[in-house]
Amino acid sequence: MSKDIRVRKGLDLKLKGEAEKQLVEAPAPKVFAIKPPDFHAMVPKMILKEGAVVKAGEPIFYSKYDEKVKFVSPVSGTLTEIVRGAKRRIMEVRITPNGTSDALKHDVGSLNSLKGEEVKALLLESGCWPFIVQRPYSIMASSEDTPKSIFVSVYTTAPLSGDADFIVSQKMEAFQAGITALSKLTPGKVHVGVGKNSSINSLNDAVIHKVKGPHPAGNVGVQIHKLDPINMGERVWTVNAEDVATIGNFFLNGTFQAERTVALTGTDAEESKRKYYKTTIGAQVNSIIGTVDLDKTRIISGDVLTGDKLSNDQFINYFHNTLTLIPEGNDYALLGWLPFTRNNVPSNAGTSFAKLFGGKKKVDTNLNGEERALVVTGEMEEVMPMDVYPMQLIKACMAGDIEKMENLGIYEVAPEDFALIDFTNTSKLEAQEIIRNGLDLMITEVG
Repeated sequence: MSKDIRVRKGLDLKLKGEAEKQLVEAPAPKVFAIKPPDFHAMVPKMILKEGAVVKAGEPIFYSKYDEKVKFVSPVSGTLTEIVRGAKRRIMEVRITPNGTSDALKHDVGSLNSLKGEEVKALLLESGCWPFIVQRPYSIMASSEDTPKSIFVSVYTTAPLSGDADFIVSQKMEAFQAGITALSKLTPGKVHVGVGKNSSINSLNDAVIHKVKGPHPAGNVGVQIHKLDPINMGERVWTVNAEDVATIGNFFLNGTFQAERTVALTGTDAEESKRKYYKTTIGAQVNSIIGTVDLDKTRIISGDVLTGDKLSNDQFINYFHNTLTLIPEGNDYALLGWLPFTRNNVPSNAGTSFAKLFGGKKKVDTNLNGEERALVVTGEMEEVMPMDVYPMQLIKACMAGDIEKMENLGIYEVAPEDFALIDFTNTSKLEAQEIIRNGLDLMITEVG
């Protein structure tokens, strides 16, 4: 039986620059890249060397700590470069496409007749496994685990983020097949969170939950917390909505189709170009936006609260459906420390008159303040809909106190759940980074 979710705490940031819901083909990128740092805590071991010719869906490296998990090429072409960083860490594996659709074909049989272990083996072999993320710790799922339930959120609440419901509505057959495949991996349920006006009214092999409320209601972590909280030793898996359709496509066609829908948003993107683009996983940023002046514009893979800063020739994050362009905050506001002087800046603390004027706001990258001591104001609790004490948990992570972190609910959270705290807290601390470091400590000490 489904259970609707109503979230009251949180904050909807109304920002200018949303993408028009029109799907168009993006220009074909000249080069693609799979970036191992997109998969947190994963260490790659290369299978192929530079110069190797690959088919779409052919493995190019695997995980050192889980050798069954393979990462495949999104296109057919030539592996032209392995970009390394400090201590020879692999940062990017670049592939130049050859313009053909030569793809590795798997014998998948009939999805309805497959058993759970057969589905798991096919996901591992095909390169679809890296789409599955584990809670706790928000890392790639282990192939040895069985989750108590699986969650998929099709409700998008993050500001200027690509609408998952619109993206999935373009590929419902594949989405349904992906849900059926995932349902064979757990003895529990597959939970799908949708918005009030979602195009998804019914699904086989899943429970649909209507979700209502401000951001972060669309975060899968909030939905897990409300429906099936995680206790010590338990595992829950999550999959992004479009990635479910990619998994479904594999079981329908037997090939890894690395199609990715990317919404171009933000005030620095030309209004006529703010649309949804059909491209491929690992596409280069400039294939969609061209070249921008990085002194004036920041390119973000993802939304404005959780995304990664990129340059013109870098590549979209493996999991992201959004590319955001906003102004760099290089200007200095005269007497900017005075309240009520910058009324174009949305303020949850009421330090500007922005709320009185209403309408959507144009934001830049200015922090509007510097890091200072933590003060108990209650502002973190106002935007945290989960039953955790955010400030106490942040302090426990900063102190590395594992026992307190466990007691305060570290197993249930991920950095994205603290994104609004990054925005609203007057201490200007990096809450997402602190939580990520706390989770990494838990992986090392508890496992």
